[in-house]
Amino acid sequence: MFNAEIFIMKKTVAFIIFIFLLLSNNSFADLTYAPDINLPGIDGNVQLKNLKGKVVYLDFWASWCLPCKKSFPWMNEMKDRYSSQGFEILAVNLDKDRTLADEFLKEMPANFLVAFDASGDSASTYKLKGMPGSYMIGRNGMLHASHIGFREKDKDKLEQLIKDMLDKK
Repeated sequence: MFNAEIFIMKKTVAFIIFIFLLLSNNSFADLTYAPDINLPGIDGNVQLKNLKGKVVYLDFWASWCLPCKKSFPWMNEMKDRYSSQGFEILAVNLDKDRTLADEFLKEMPANFLVAFDASGDSASTYKLKGMPGSYMIGRNGMLHASHIGFREKDKDKLEQLIKDMLDKK
């Protein structure tokens, strides 16, 4: 009977640790490599794998997305502030009609990498759940976090995540 109690206790502790890891900020996403992206961009082809060694904020957006219009000035600011530390932004447009994306970019210019995916295949690969959808990728090419939407109240949290990722060597 004593051995049975120890067995149950060990299983209970293991279950509690599993739940803690599942719910903590250091999720199992930390163990997943970011799928590569190879898409046409404004200045030629854009490949995510070419950004290895940098902290990458991968953002999926579309011209019809109102929160996306709010995120572009913030992303420009983050790029200006942290690019010298090895930070890059890759924004993937999902409009089926490229002219809609071009019109958006005239109104909301980007000082970061922009790629175009009319098929939406890259969003499917990342299992995108909402717009804008963003993913933080570490210098080693591994996914560390994801975020859906863009709200004013999220800015500080997202910037802190960028700082934390840049501090990891």
